[in-house]
Amino acid sequence: MSKPRIKVPKKASAGDIIIIKALVSHNMESGQRKDDDGNTIPREIINKFECFFNDSPVFSCDIDPAVASNPFLEFRAKVEESGVFKFAWTDDNGTIIEAEKSIEVA
Repeated sequence: MSKPRIKVPKKASAGDIIIIKALVSHNMESGQRKDDDGNTIPREIINKFECFFNDSPVFSCDIDPAVASNPFLEFRAKVEESGVFKFAWTDDNGTIIEAEKSIEVA
């Protein structure tokens, strides 16, 4: 897995609603395919995404096997103060991929 790609504006005005885009590389194996020998390839998907701003929850979702590889999420958040967005993707193996982005609010 590679480093997540996150787009958060560097600056905003208090009360602005901003667009956040998050992409992470992950093969999202559904557990329904078979290998060359006919064995089922074990399921390994990102099953949870969470975003926090200054340690307060902003957005979260459960992800199902039907989601494509390299899941892309876009959502909005209202910002009232400067701070740090923290992102976390959790997969079936318990691996957590984390990233952070700061925003300055004037």
